[in-house]
Amino acid sequence: MTSKLRIGQGIDVHAFVAGRKLILGGVEIPAEFGLEGHSDADALLHALIDAILGAAGLPDIGHFFPDTEARWKGAASTDLLARVWKEVSARGWRLVNADICILAQKPKLSPFISEMKQSIAAILNADVGAIGVKATTTEKLGFVGRAEGLCASAVVLLES
Repeated sequence: MTSKLRIGQGIDVHAFVAGRKLILGGVEIPAEFGLEGHSDADALLHALIDAILGAAGLPDIGHFFPDTEARWKGAASTDLLARVWKEVSARGWRLVNADICILAQKPKLSPFISEMKQSIAAILNADVGAIGVKATTTEKLGFVGRAEGLCASAVVLLES
């Protein structure tokens, strides 16, 4: 049997809001704000979930976890990723690699990158070397630069 490679891309954006924890990549980041959203609003994992689903040819995150359903309110995105990965791997897919970029003017994320990579690798049963996580600013341009929210983008390569 020949292997099949598939690429998927995901993007997620959330606004900052007071009174919530900031969770990115399954890691709590010390900050005076969190992200607005129905679940824990982990934009990094939401982008990754969409990238995985796209590579597997499945519908997007909103199809599986609609924000109209109360059972997903406050849900940990690590649990959502685990559910998606169980479905995707049951279909014969394995992760070759994932590359994720977070655009955020604040807070400083570099001290948490290693922990994020380890969190993601554990959920996906992957080698931590197959997970790339980067953070950058937008040089104070746009909604990210004004510190109104952040954006995460993910690309994954799956192999059957």
